[in-house]
Amino acid sequence: MSFTFNLNHIDQAVDYLDKHLQTSIISFNGPLGAGKTTLISRLCQKWQVTDPISSPTFSIVNHYRSRIKGVIYHFDFYRLNNIEEAMDIGTEEYLESENLCLIEWGEKISGLLPIHNKVTICINEDQSRTINIVNP
Repeated sequence: MSFTFNLNHIDQAVDYLDKHLQTSIISFNGPLGAGKTTLISRLCQKWQVTDPISSPTFSIVNHYRSRIKGVIYHFDFYRLNNIEEAMDIGTEEYLESENLCLIEWGEKISGLLPIHNKVTICINEDQSRTINIVNP
């Protein structure tokens, strides 16, 4: 499944993701600047997260409360050097919690991920984005 959008119409992409995501664990992959954090932030807004939403680049994981989805964990594994670092912060426990887990740079921990949705974001020549969703 794929969907192409202009950044001025990101809400359409968020609606598309909300409709098509099927698991509680979602891996967002794509190059730097593709919009992973922006899409996750907008999804969290749609799901009425009551906490401040920010990139967990340095903290690795942020915890949010959503009026619609309950507890949400937002990960950013960009700075990880190896999978052991993800294990050291208890990633497996988060993934087994049955709470929603939104993961940036999930390919860095692919060996830890159970069944999950894979969202790949590509930057097109005209600077639009194409989202590809692979459901389990």
